[in-house]
Amino acid sequence: MIQDKRDGARQVVEDLWRAWLREALAAAALVPHSHPDLRLQAFHPVNGLQGLEAVTRDFCAPLRQAFPDLLRRPYISIAGQHAGATWVASSGDFIGSFMKDWLGIPASGRSVHIRFGEFSRVEDGKVREIMLLLDLVSLLRQCGREPLPPETGDTRWIPGPRAGDGLRQTKADPADSARSLELVLAMIDALNDYDGENLCSMGMTRFWTEDMHWYGPAGIGSTIALAGFEQHHQVPFLRAFPDRVGGTQDTVWIAEGPYVACAGFPVLHMRHLGPYLGHPATGRQVTMRGIDWWRREGDRLAENWVFVDLPHFFNQLGVDLRKRDETAGDAVRG
Repeated sequence: MIQDKRDGARQVVEDLWRAWLREALAAAALVPHSHPDLRLQAFHPVNGLQGLEAVTRDFCAPLRQAFPDLLRRPYISIAGQHAGATWVASSGDFIGSFMKDWLGIPASGRSVHIRFGEFSRVEDGKVREIMLLLDLVSLLRQCGREPLPPETGDTRWIPGPRAGDGLRQTKADPADSARSLELVLAMIDALNDYDGENLCSMGMTRFWTEDMHWYGPAGIGSTIALAGFEQHHQVPFLRAFPDRVGGTQDTVWIAEGPYVACAGFPVLHMRHLGPYLGHPATGRQVTMRGIDWWRREGDRLAENWVFVDLPHFFNQLGVDLRKRDETAGDAVRG
């Protein structure tokens, strides 16, 4: 019964996006898939929208106008329970032709792909709430702009799970799902053991496979193996935000089989105490919105897909990434 409920929730989410992207944006076409008071928590500058009419008018309609042939291609879709609610967590790519300016970004007239990370809460057979992040830094780069300095990680297209099982087709053993969640939570807890000097103090080798892959957003990049993860992401991040505090009562966690997903708006609270992504320390109190997926292999984590709302983070520093181009020598203001 639980698995059937999860499968039904996944279908509801797919039906809503199909209606938004392929059918008329009329209330009659959308009401079967969504509550009238649908809540959207999204990336900057969309941010928060309340009500199906507002979400359709201010987000989906402009999206369709900008990308008239847009396709949504998830490569991960898991479902689970959090605080008594059913959530579906999906990730993949939007692919389409960028034909009209969108969110202040000039249209390129070319095909683009935009990574998405999404959590949808399904209630009574309809979508009630959506948390959504898109990789806008990647989109800006595909349009010829460089809003951030070159990342040290890999900047190529990010793949789906190498196990090929991200779109759940078989029933998950609840014990297997619980095992995955327990491992991720233990790994997150171990991050708090950092002594401020030696990364080995966190004991990350206990949690990751030797050939682990970490897929970060544009601006940070992706890495292979724990040493690459530490060099390209952990060291710069810990130096910039040594007093970071994760987790809020609104953070959502679900697990299904070998997959775990987490979403928080925000997911981290911290002070900007060191240089980060080319921006000098400001000392400001900031937050980060984030969505993550992990895949477990045996007793270790093998892959981690990471979304960070970098435009929102930089907006807190007084910087609009949509208007910034490193190649043009645009100044950074904080």
